[in-house]
Amino acid sequence: MSSENVQTKWGQFISLIIVFFFWGFVGSANDILIPVFKKVFTLSQVQSQLVAWAFYAAYFVGSIIFFLVSLKSDVLQKFGYKKTLSAGLLLSAFGSFLFVPAATMQSFPFFLTALFTVGLGFSIQQIVANPLAIKMGSPETGAHRLTLAGGVNSFGTTIGAILLGIALFGMGDNKKTNLSLEDIKLPFIILGLAFIIVAIFMYFSKIEDPAKIEEAQIEHKHASFNILDYPQLYLGMLGIFIYVGTEVTIISNLPALLHTSEFGNILEDAIAPFIALYWGSLMIGRWNGGVNVFNTSNLVNTALKFIVPALAFGVIIGANIFAAHDVSAFYIYPIWILLFIAVSFVGGKNAGKTLMLFGISGLLMMVLGLVWPDPSIAKFFFISGGLFLSIMWPSIFDLAIAGLGKNTGKASSFLIMMILGGGVIPLVQGSICDLDATNPNGIFGITYTHFSYIVPLLGFAYLAFYGFYCPKILKKQGVSHIISEGGGH
Repeated sequence: MSSENVQTKWGQFISLIIVFFFWGFVGSANDILIPVFKKVFTLSQVQSQLVAWAFYAAYFVGSIIFFLVSLKSDVLQKFGYKKTLSAGLLLSAFGSFLFVPAATMQSFPFFLTALFTVGLGFSIQQIVANPLAIKMGSPETGAHRLTLAGGVNSFGTTIGAILLGIALFGMGDNKKTNLSLEDIKLPFIILGLAFIIVAIFMYFSKIEDPAKIEEAQIEHKHASFNILDYPQLYLGMLGIFIYVGTEVTIISNLPALLHTSEFGNILEDAIAPFIALYWGSLMIGRWNGGVNVFNTSNLVNTALKFIVPALAFGVIIGANIFAAHDVSAFYIYPIWILLFIAVSFVGGKNAGKTLMLFGISGLLMMVLGLVWPDPSIAKFFFISGGLFLSIMWPSIFDLAIAGLGKNTGKASSFLIMMILGGGVIPLVQGSICDLDATNPNGIFGITYTHFSYIVPLLGFAYLAFYGFYCPKILKKQGVSHIISEGGGH
């Protein structure tokens, strides 16, 4: 490897991946807030899913605004990556501080406004940070850096639920089940201050601004571009919409499922370990996918495919034990991890094949979760959806932008807009859950809340179809097959 290839600026890159950690931290914090708000404000399940809606709709709105402003004057060219990223962090800090008056006024719409503001800041950060991670060093190692950042993002989601659970409910013998909205203030004040510190650090950091380097390369900016010319892109946009929606809906409706008598009446204060296991499953998958980016011998690569997921599972168990949670029920979960590892070996580095196999596997997990007679096992089939979703993002992204050449940047912004699925699909599943209120006998011998997992089942079905069909589209266009690096959004 030549010297110019080794110039990953680690000091700068580490400061950037803190931003990826925040995205994950707040994403899983939402899953703690959903059952809390549902109880405090006596909401229906579909109303409680407005938490996910407010957060993920902000990504869509933020991307649209960014896109429209950039048509007139390119934001990144005008202000640079550093300033734009810092502005996004400050907007998220402002949103975090809005949780204080929202808690004082005990207003659910105010909480949603605060979350929307945090998400709006995140949309700006996403648009900037993903390409910046790729450009912080040699192009050859760009995808590797994004994979590493994705793994840090998943670490944030895994411990975010546990830390917020401790902050709100305490731990061990001091644990409380009744929550006051006042308890929400301090964690979000701390989060807001952390955003400001990172924004200041980013602003004054010595990160070289790729926007300045790119100025000479934007003569094609106004080239005509028709989405309908690229079936891989518009089907991929639907793929991102369904992928994020499926990822969010499985977990944001899980507290309602575990709260049913069928699944053991698990209360809000005991939900954090399950949320941590779900997001930890995405971490296991992304760390496992990250092994592919290192140039190791086949023997070392194979060994790492087992060792890395074991370490990630150890992190999940360790964090829960630290929080004094009983995780004895989780010791069966390595069965699902081994199944995931087996499928990842078959998929290899082929994006289409990987996406199809993981889609089929996730679909089977949802079917088994619906029909398995023992709820203590059935819930793990649903949670394992996180494993099979974990490395789909880069596969969908790779396939969707394949063959787009100079239009890749525009295509990427359209794909980021589709994160909106994380706000829409949980509302669909939540509305099915609410049928239990008027139909207590359920359907097919199970509650509607249990049956609602037909929604992620259909999501996995589409993702499997896209993985199967997209390579055929690319072949017709003469685009060579795509290799996936494994990672996460």
